[in-house]
Amino acid sequence: METLTAISRWLAKQHVVTWCVHHEGELWCANAFYLFDAQKMAFYVLTEEKTRHAQMSGPRAPVAGTVNGQPKTVALIRGVQFKGEIRRLEGEESDSARRLYNRRFPVARVLPAPVWEIRLDEIKFTDNTMGFGKKMHWLREQASVL
Repeated sequence: METLTAISRWLAKQHVVTWCVHHEGELWCANAFYLFDAQKMAFYVLTEEKTRHAQMSGPRAPVAGTVNGQPKTVALIRGVQFKGEIRRLEGEESDSARRLYNRRFPVARVLPAPVWEIRLDEIKFTDNTMGFGKKMHWLREQASVL
C-alpha cells in the first residue's frame, strides 16, 4: 500500500503523460495533459479521433508510456514508466470523466475532443530523492477466473 500511495501522490502532482501505441507494425507516441484517478488507477486525456495515435488506437489498444518531471540534477529525478490499455469513453462514463477533467483544466471546456481512459496495469516509479536508483513497482491485481 505504501508503494501505491507514493506513486499516486506523485502522479496527482504532475500533469503531462506520454503514451505510445503500436498498430500493424507502426509505433507512435503522444503527449497530453491528464487527470489522474487514484481509485481506478487511470489517466483521462482528451485527444481528437483524427490524430495518428487515436486512429492507431481504435476503440481500445495496449499502450506504454511515461510521466516525468524535469529536474536539473540526477539526484532529483522522479518518473513513472507504465503499461496498460487506452480506450475511448462513451456516454455517461465520458460525461463524468469530462466534468472532472474540465474542473482540473478549465480551458478544456472549449475542446470538443473525446475523452480517453488509460488504465494502468503496471507501473515502475523511479524516485532518486529516496536514494539513487530507488524503484517501486505496482501491478494491478488480476481477477482470478473460476
